[in-house]
Formats: sequence, structure tokens, C-alpha cells
Amino acid sequence: MRKSYLDNIRWVTVVLVVIYHVLYMYNAEGIVGTLGKITDLEVQYYDVYQYIVYPWFMMLLFIVSGASARYSLDKHTGKEFIKSRTTKLLVPATVGLFAFQFIQGYININFSGVADNPDIPMVGKVFACILSGIGVLWYIQMLWLFSLIIVLIKKIDKDRFWWVCKKTSFPVLIILGGIVYLAGQVGNTPHVVIYRFGLYFLSFALGYFVFSHDEVTETVKKYFFIWLIATAVLGTWFCLKYFGQNYAVNPAYRSPLFLLYAWFGCLAMIGGFAKYFDFENGFTGWMSSHSWGLYVFHYLGISSVALFIAKPGLVPAWACYLLSLVSGFALAYGLNYVISRLPFFRWAVLGISKNKQKQVQ
Repeated sequence: MRKSYLDNIRWVTVVLVVIYHVLYMYNAEGIVGTLGKITDLEVQYYDVYQYIVYPWFMMLLFIVSGASARYSLDKHTGKEFIKSRTTKLLVPATVGLFAFQFIQGYININFSGVADNPDIPMVGKVFACILSGIGVLWYIQMLWLFSLIIVLIKKIDKDRFWWVCKKTSFPVLIILGGIVYLAGQVGNTPHVVIYRFGLYFLSFALGYFVFSHDEVTETVKKYFFIWLIATAVLGTWFCLKYFGQNYAVNPAYRSPLFLLYAWFGCLAMIGGFAKYFDFENGFTGWMSSHSWGLYVFHYLGISSVALFIAKPGLVPAWACYLLSLVSGFALAYGLNYVISRLPFFRWAVLGISKNKQKQVQ
């Protein structure tokens, strides 16, 4: 049976990502690669939303992906799993750059100044345009790599460690916070800081080995309010300490406060959704089935409004925020509807194989 609470975590988190990227696009904290501040406010207090969600929402997606990988490997061979993950993840992150995502890359290089730099030859700009098209697809690049590694581990370990993890208890969940901190110190790429191999592989592995057990889920549910209180305390502390600073670089993103907040935030989300949102109805089912397209395409709508409307100052700042939010959802769902029905592009951009054509929503 599908775990409805995992599906709900996934689509809700993607919605949080969309909202985050709207505020991120116009942030006043000096985070590069965006248009930046467009208001005349001395302090954009609503930017605190970025500090609230950034530490844990991608970590949570990797945990959910790890648990989902376990359930998939229970029903498929390693070879079938890798073939499926390659189509779903690697193809959009490679072929998709040339088929469609270069459009996102064009917008990104305009924000970075590459497009207007006379010292960069045209071939360099084209290369930068394609490479910058990766955008939010960094997540699926890492997910594909982690999927290969977990199949190898499963083949070598033969599920012995997975069975041990079934006994994960409340004290062990607390102790794992220390492991999360250590993982956050390794495998961090120096310039493109979103590639955090240590932290995100641990998150994926925890999803696979730990949170795929119903017994562990019951434990997390039982202590939900403890996780929630810890998250509220750590989150408030983190926001008070780092607000106004770049939360996405060192020392903030490697600090004990950042990583412990991230860990307890994930526990609170998993416990809360398993306890209160383990159901499916028409709305949640629709949102879940369209969350992939929303994730892949949402940033194009947001960044397009920023480049072509907000940057020239065609409308007031509040309207730029609103248009970016609406466009993030509307363009994503529209593109998902169209591209999922085009024979080549549904494979290249969305990773939909031919034998899944009839399942497209």
C-alpha cells in the first residue's frame, strides 16, 4: 500500500519550495543569483520565511525519497529500479537541459551578468546557458546518484543493516542529530553550495534504512509534540541569530544550530503528517500526482516575472511578488499538462517513459 502521509509530505514540501523561491528571488539578504530586493523597505521581515524552511525542507525531500526507494526495491529488482530512476531522474537532468531547460538557463545567466558580459564569447554564453538550466534539477541529479549507491549497498549488505534499523528508538533518534551534524560538515562543494553530499546522502539513507519501517514511524508519531517543541525552540533561535545574514553559506549552514533545527524539523514533519495527514482525497491525490511537474517547472514562472516585469519596474513590488507566485504555479501546471503529452519531450523533460504514457495525469 502507498503511504499517503509520504505523498502528502512530498507535495506540501514542493509547495513550500515554490513559496520559498518567490521570496528568495527578491531577498534582501544578499543571496546571489537572484534579482534581489525590489522594495523600499528598510527590513523585509517576511524574508524570515526563508530561514524557517531552508534548513529542513530539502533534507525532508531526500528522506521521503529514500523511504520511497526502499518500497520500490521491495517490488522491483535492482536493475529495474536503476533503469526506472535513470529515465525519471537522469534523463531530465541531462537531455532535458538541451530539450527545454536551456530556457531557464537563459534567464539565470541574465541574473548573473553573463549574458551582458562582452568578455565572454558566444560559445561560452551558450555553454553557460545550458549548464545554468540545471537550476532546481540539482535535487534529481543527486537523487539519481544516491539511488545507484543504495542499490549497491543493498546488494552487498543483503538488508542486514535495514533489519537492525527497525529497532530505532526514541534515544537513537535523538543521537542521530549528532550524526546529522557530522554529515553536514563533509561533502559540501565549495562554490555551488546546494550540493551537500554528506548531509543529503545521510538523509536519503535514513529514509531508506530507518523511516521505511512502520515501527519507526509509530515512534516518531508518538513523540510528535516533543519534536514540534524542539523545532520551535531551535527554529526561533536560528532565525533570531542569523536573520539578515546569508543562511545558505558557511558558517550558518554548517552550524550545530542549523543542522539540529533541520533534523528536528524533519522529525516534526514526519511525525505530524504520519499522525494527522495519513489520508488521501481528491485534492491531495491531484496535488500529489502533479507535484513532480510543479517542482520541475515552477522556477521558470517565478524567474520570468522577475526578469521581464520586476527588473524593468513595470509594476509595483507587491504585484511582482503576487505575479511570481501565481506564475510559479500556473506556468508549472500548464507546462506539465502540455509537455507530458508530447512524445519526445515527456521523456526528455519529465522522464516519462513510453510504457507510462497512459498514466499521465
